[in-house]
Amino acid sequence: MKPVNFIDLISGALGGLPTSIVGTWIVMGLLLIFAVLARRALNAAVDPMVPDSGITLRSVGEVITEWLDGFVANVSELHDSRKFVPFFGSIFIFILAANFFGLIPGMEPPTGDTNLTLALGAICFAFYLYQGFKSQGAGYLKSFLGPMLVLAPLMLPIEVADNLFRPFSLGVRLFANMFADHQVMAIFTRYTYLVIPLAFYALGSLVCVVQALVFTILSITYVRMASAGH
Repeated sequence: MKPVNFIDLISGALGGLPTSIVGTWIVMGLLLIFAVLARRALNAAVDPMVPDSGITLRSVGEVITEWLDGFVANVSELHDSRKFVPFFGSIFIFILAANFFGLIPGMEPPTGDTNLTLALGAICFAFYLYQGFKSQGAGYLKSFLGPMLVLAPLMLPIEVADNLFRPFSLGVRLFANMFADHQVMAIFTRYTYLVIPLAFYALGSLVCVVQALVFTILSITYVRMASAGH
């Protein structure tokens, strides 16, 4: 029996919206609900400095925030890395949640659509250009001219092409891996529901985490290069 594709049913009920948009909205909604509840739990704490005993929404939120703070600091190696945590933390958590959304039976990963992944790449592209100009001003343009002025005519087109290719490579890499992962999962769960799919769910979970990390690490690296002038 062919498994039910719930995301298609939801898409049809909403007038035929693309499944990637529907999936994106669902993931965003779930993340917003978690954020609101975790924030409410933090505000309700008698002493915010004293951690909760056991696993609660507040403790989960604090663990995620602390890990993201260290993650961004270690990758960026910038003294003011904490200011980048909200942006890159949001990118990482959204991509991770969107990737895992595709592991739910009857759902598809929003990151398996180039419209979303290329949009994420474009957002990160705009962000690191902004940080480059913010940290260096107009002097950031010198990074496109190479180490010597005499090499500028050669280096300028190379640097421009390299920068323009970055958001494209970010988006295509994420899309290709998540699309392929979902197709493999769909093929093997179509024929059997015992033992074998468990191995592919484990492999799929690893792919979800790795791809979210790769996308975020590369994005942070681009910001570090732009801020440092390299």
